[in-house]
Amino acid sequence: MTLKTEKNSWLGVDTGGTFTDFVYFDGDEIHIHKVLSTPAAPEQAILQGIAEMGITLEGLKLVHGSTVATNAVLESRGVKTLYITNRGFKHVMHIGRQARSELYNLQPEAQPFFIDEEDCLEVGCRLSAQGEVLQAPRQEDLKKLRQQIMDRKPRAVAINTLFSFLDDGHEKQIAAIVPDDIFISRSSDVLPEYREFERGMATCLNAYVGPLMESYLQRLQEKTAGASLSIMQSSAGTIGARQAAKQAVSLLLSGPAGGLKAAQFMAALSGRQQLLTFDMGGTSTDVALIDGDVKLTSEGHIGHYPVPVPMVDMHTIGAGGGSIASLDAGGMLHVGPASAGADPGPACYGQGGGKPTVTDANLVLGRLPATAALGGSLQLDLAAARAALQTIAEPLNMTVEQAAQGVIRIANEHMVAALRVISVQRGMDPAGFDLVSFGGAGGLHVCALADALQMQRAIVPLHGGVLSALGMLVARPSRNLSRTLNGLIDDCHEEILRQAFEQLTAKALEDMAGEISGEPACVWSLDCRYKGQSFTLNLPWTNLASVSDDFHQLHESRYGHRLDMPVELVNIRVQVTAEAAGFTMQALPPAERMQQGRQGQTQVYAYESPVDIYQREQLGAGQQFAGPVLIVEKNSTSFIESGWQCEVAECGNLMLSRTV
Repeated sequence: MTLKTEKNSWLGVDTGGTFTDFVYFDGDEIHIHKVLSTPAAPEQAILQGIAEMGITLEGLKLVHGSTVATNAVLESRGVKTLYITNRGFKHVMHIGRQARSELYNLQPEAQPFFIDEEDCLEVGCRLSAQGEVLQAPRQEDLKKLRQQIMDRKPRAVAINTLFSFLDDGHEKQIAAIVPDDIFISRSSDVLPEYREFERGMATCLNAYVGPLMESYLQRLQEKTAGASLSIMQSSAGTIGARQAAKQAVSLLLSGPAGGLKAAQFMAALSGRQQLLTFDMGGTSTDVALIDGDVKLTSEGHIGHYPVPVPMVDMHTIGAGGGSIASLDAGGMLHVGPASAGADPGPACYGQGGGKPTVTDANLVLGRLPATAALGGSLQLDLAAARAALQTIAEPLNMTVEQAAQGVIRIANEHMVAALRVISVQRGMDPAGFDLVSFGGAGGLHVCALADALQMQRAIVPLHGGVLSALGMLVARPSRNLSRTLNGLIDDCHEEILRQAFEQLTAKALEDMAGEISGEPACVWSLDCRYKGQSFTLNLPWTNLASVSDDFHQLHESRYGHRLDMPVELVNIRVQVTAEAAGFTMQALPPAERMQQGRQGQTQVYAYESPVDIYQREQLGAGQQFAGPVLIVEKNSTSFIESGWQCEVAECGNLMLSRTV
């Protein structure tokens, strides 16, 4: 196909572990596409998709969710990095917080750090806790440090000195002696907050993957010349590509953040705001809770590394359509976390994979029609799927269908457990929320998960198979900046606080120059705690007089009690967001003007009667049907189970409600 690039045309691209998804908006209509990802060089899949869609680049606004930084951290493939800090503190990053993942294991295995101890360097300089200069770096020390850097030949350095959030002068002096061809990450720029370990981790991660991100974005910009390129941040806002490379640590949840933003957008079109979301892709499943707006956290993790920069609050597990089913030495069936990925992929892809996966199980059970073409073009091989599942069915003395059913049940239990983590374990009853499923495999599991959580309603959004890419189009340019400003609330002065907020706001607006039009929205907030506590709660800023009362109320609602103790300010935060782009969704024609969409029937395991198959693109607004039914579309399939009713919303969402 050939698509004309209009003046206000947008292309959202999400690079996943198995597929790279495309959503193109030409100003009037949406066009979607998928290609297999090319993990070794992600830009190849992007260029392939652009070519296959026939999109011209001139004037195109390209918004990209990238996994380059994420994969580099998870697979320990970052660049050689040096860590530079104050004399006597080079072991801080290896010591960490001494937090144990297994409380009663008295001999825990040490978690590796991606910078060796011999690559942690020290320099004589020191600030007091009040920001006073106790020792300035000496020229002979800086000269020696420069030689150490040159001898080790790193691609990046991470500079993290004590109390640099109060005065960044020493870090700037150190940065000035680093050779020009080395990537520099300063803690006072990346995360100007207290806690040297967390600040250091953010700075090190930024340095570790920054050069890779810089190189990748440079290649992508060169090959998409004529288009303006923006990158989705972990905070669900976009950032210009030129600045993104310097803020690589803020891109670690780039793709999943797009999915949450689109889920919020699509559910709002149907008047729903309280959501549990699960994004089931080929490699993993991401779950999150949205209560009005996408929630952010500064206590996220990538692997076992803490990431204290603002990111969407989600929980990720290794359960996806490509998750491999296997038997352990005792004959116990396991599903994931290992994945068949894009190459070779599940056995049914016909690309050489021979291990059974969740997708193979869905195909064998008839929940995924054998005639379906994944991504619009990938034909499925039922015989290969059956052969793969036979490898676990035979040792278990089961039929292939029984083994496939077991694989699906275990995968569902993994996802239910993840959904409980972000709802029940936080004091939220899932029954009051809508379950929103997306990702290529999400619609096949939505009813089973909702049943397990006793939820009454669910939503399968339009274009759910490429929803993360759609999220790139509804996201706005944004910046999230913070600064430690420590002291008791009773000792603070409102004018000083306002000046600090205004300084951060001005910096954010300066960083966003060229990315925003119209009047941006600014949100100020505070991180507070009771004096003597370690952890904080974030509350919106209104005025100084109400902070203590607001904190007491928030603490009581979160933990069930309040304390008769003074409230302490720790950090101030500023979020600046540009106006929304001119993206709209066309309303579906009413059902009477559409074909009924019925494409025939198929046999689904565990159902005696054949199950109707509907083509989603031919459904109209207001159309209703009861499960069991299969709804197929270009990029995903939804299985509406018995006991569930489905109605097609005007915006195209499938609105599910339990009938039993």
